Amino acid sequence: MDTTLQDPLVGHVLDGRYRVDARIAVGGMATVYRAVDTRLDRVLALKVMHPTLAADASFVDRFIREAKSVARLAHPNVVQVFDQGADGAYVYLAMEYVAGCTLRDVLRERGALQPRAALDILEPVLAALGAAHRAGFVHRDMKPENVLIGDDGRVKVADFGLVRAVDTVTSTTGAVLGTVSYLAPEQIESGTADPRVDVYACGILLFEMLTGDRPHFGDSPAAVLYKHLHEDVPPPSATVPGLAHGLDELVVSATARNPALRPYDAVALLAQVLEARSALSDAQLDAVPPQAVATAHQNAEDRTSVIPLALSVPRPLPVNEDDASELHRTSFLPSPPPEPPRVGRASGPRRGMLAIVAAVLLTLGLGAGVWYINSGQFTKVPAVLDVTESVAKKRIGDAGLGVTVEREHSDTVKRGRVVSTDPGPGERIRDNDSVTLVVSSGPETVRVPELEGVVLDKAKQRLKREGLVAGMVTKAFSDDIRAGLVISTDPGAGTERRSGSAIALTVSQGSPVDMPDVVGDDLADARQELEDEGLTVEVAPGRVHSDHEAGQVAEQSVRPDKRVARGDTITLTVSKGPEMIEVPDVVGDSVGDATRKLEAAGFEVDEDRGLLGFFGDTVDRQSVDGGDTAPKGSTITIRIR
Repeated sequence: MDTTLQDPLVGHVLDGRYRVDARIAVGGMATVYRAVDTRLDRVLALKVMHPTLAADASFVDRFIREAKSVARLAHPNVVQVFDQGADGAYVYLAMEYVAGCTLRDVLRERGALQPRAALDILEPVLAALGAAHRAGFVHRDMKPENVLIGDDGRVKVADFGLVRAVDTVTSTTGAVLGTVSYLAPEQIESGTADPRVDVYACGILLFEMLTGDRPHFGDSPAAVLYKHLHEDVPPPSATVPGLAHGLDELVVSATARNPALRPYDAVALLAQVLEARSALSDAQLDAVPPQAVATAHQNAEDRTSVIPLALSVPRPLPVNEDDASELHRTSFLPSPPPEPPRVGRASGPRRGMLAIVAAVLLTLGLGAGVWYINSGQFTKVPAVLDVTESVAKKRIGDAGLGVTVEREHSDTVKRGRVVSTDPGPGERIRDNDSVTLVVSSGPETVRVPELEGVVLDKAKQRLKREGLVAGMVTKAFSDDIRAGLVISTDPGAGTERRSGSAIALTVSQGSPVDMPDVVGDDLADARQELEDEGLTVEVAPGRVHSDHEAGQVAEQSVRPDKRVARGDTITLTVSKGPEMIEVPDVVGDSVGDATRKLEAAGFEVDEDRGLLGFFGDTVDRQSVDGGDTAPKGSTITIRIR
């Protein structure tokens, strides 16, 4: 097993505080770990930004600024942010750890939910979003993976504000941020986002909980995005017959393609949910959908077996103003054209008919010409994003278009699949023109350079030039490499890694030295001994009382026998001799009283009873006369008679 492929953070203590125990999940922006706060002894979730993003200083600044703001969003249904920091190339957030599962896990296991269960989950989600919206935050990436359900039944929303740190809905590479199945049309079309994009995503969540499936499907992300822009979300009763009309109204209202027709924020949608719930009977709330388990994993073809043939369910609200006007226009049939006037002569009807036919032909000819100029000579580029190169070529060829292929590295699209097209999917292109396919070559990889013997700062610069970043730096002794130079890298030199990967560095502390014991030595002798070992000596300002004589070493900054490196600095503290204190006079006192007095003054006590004082209890003599001085901590012998 190649240990270089293991996560470099697992088992390490980040920022001197957070011990990383296990990796939980990997996302587009960061990796989430389970960790222990060694200061407070509590389990938490550690979200570490990917090094490729951490290399962008402006992105990190926005990330930190948003994290600080979200940390002030205190709500029982919001995953709390405890701390934020950086350790070398690792920028992290310390967050509340929720033991349990995600809504995605529940849907995957159970399929569709009973309406009561769906609303029980949706209401705390909307409460959390409502608090955020009123505080000025937009989530932008609501999806089942970000709804956490604790073992104690509490529902919490994760990743508040982290996506909001990006200015638009697209990244610098043009990739849409967020999960395409839950993006509002305005996010896709213009990149704008206000609280109503979260309302739209919650409408999709409710549809999925009630039916067991998302409303829009496609064979590529681009196809799903197209449906969000051009197709309404159907009422859930079209998939699960018998669902209450009030549930249809909630989904239709929240997922209107025109944002002006949606509730203006999560608080407004929550009010609608509570009103709709109060109107439902227990039987309607506890209805078990037939899709409860059977449709949890069905694909697009299987779904046709459970969708009723008649989908003409009346929609209680128009999806947008254009749709409403279109319904109005198509509700009336046009009147037939008036009969052409007859002329008085016998040849009149024939001439009139010829004139009508000529007019019709002229009109058809002009119409065909206009159609060809505007549309007939064009076709639309098929949607081929994230499909294999061979499938993409076939689809484009079937559309009557030529193909050219370019290749580029991609961290998000698998090798051999289409990253992008020029023109883009759905754009008009002249018949027989060519479409350029940009096909993924997989992630860009670089070789770890040889850095042994290189100064640490220069090693970091070299990694940056090669497209890598310096990771965790540890120190170790080396007999061969002097202090401050790199001993090794992890992974080792020559190993191929993705561009932007973090490389751990081990730096030399120099040749090891066993620390001598110089306490009690004269200062000059101690200095000479340490300098002979290649160590630097400093003398602490001021002297201290000790058991050692004045001028001798009382303390050393590194304990004896500990390993240090040549060139390290050792601080010596010099003794000014023992502290002298006055000895109490205890002659004539009882043994107990004498002992207490001497010990209280700071002395040790030794008893000398001899043969005559074995049964006595009175002090006859003391080794240092009362009133004289003796070193603090020294022993005073008392003779007993």
